[in-house]
Amino acid sequence: MKAAVHSRYGPPDVVRIAEVDRPAVGEDDVLVRVHATTVNRTDCAYRAAKPFFMRALTGLARPRRVVLGTEYAGVVEAAGSGVTSFGVGDRVFGYNEGAFGAHAEYLAVPQGGAIAVMPDALTFEEAAPGTEGAHYALAFLRVARVRAGQDVLVHGATGGIGSAAVQLLKHHGATVTAVCDTARLELVKGLGADRLVDYTAQDFTVDEQRYDAVFDAVGKSTFGRCRRLLKPGGLYLSSELGPGWQNVLLPLVTAVFRGRRVKFPFPQQNQEIVRQIGELIKAGGLRPVIDRRYPLEQIVDAYRYVETGQKTGNVVITVVPPN
Repeated sequence: MKAAVHSRYGPPDVVRIAEVDRPAVGEDDVLVRVHATTVNRTDCAYRAAKPFFMRALTGLARPRRVVLGTEYAGVVEAAGSGVTSFGVGDRVFGYNEGAFGAHAEYLAVPQGGAIAVMPDALTFEEAAPGTEGAHYALAFLRVARVRAGQDVLVHGATGGIGSAAVQLLKHHGATVTAVCDTARLELVKGLGADRLVDYTAQDFTVDEQRYDAVFDAVGKSTFGRCRRLLKPGGLYLSSELGPGWQNVLLPLVTAVFRGRRVKFPFPQQNQEIVRQIGELIKAGGLRPVIDRRYPLEQIVDAYRYVETGQKTGNVVITVVPPN
């Protein structure tokens, strides 16, 4: 099969298209014919092995997983003898961080993994970007225990995580202030944001409004800068570890006090989450935002674009062109 492979860590140019063996299908696996996948921040971090500690997970000298790709949508082409949850011909989508392999024509996934039947109304290119940003955003909602009527600020509202967070917060009845640039104010308003802050015109951290939670979906702020934005007992959460891993350490420190606190939203990656995302899409609570589409043969260009930090929502890789 055709796949995007990388045998060493580095910039986008380390990735190339090659012919590799199809993955083996175990007794409890399904073989998915991948129609669409994505390039996202997770793929970029694993490809470059940045931060360096990631090599403990991916291989110290060279990558153990040469085919990356976390998100996918496609059709079940074969199933192991023990598979009962899916059948040949099922349209499925899912998330496969750790095992990876979605940047290829075929992917083997355990039937109990983070995989579910696609919502009927979606195309493969619409379903593929549904999981990465959304499962991080759902982790934020779960950890922050967001309730209807609460005031929440989302910094980085145009990325894969931020655009999902704005929509899911509105679905749960929160009042959302979204931070983005001038060019994308109307897009974010269309996602449901109640109030917009243009970071090119003002520093969002000097906002006069106070919030029950501040979610930094791009990891470019700190608790120190955002603390004044929080109501008493308010929460700061970030999608990144922060300088000196402070976003993992500060939850321990701030928990001692009764004031403003930091929590780190460790995401869950399981079948229940993917099914929940599918239900949210069907209910109209989530619409994955797509910026650009590239064919698999141009995946290096997709990596380059994602690493500009300017993408809006998601970048889709088309493996099987739609009819």
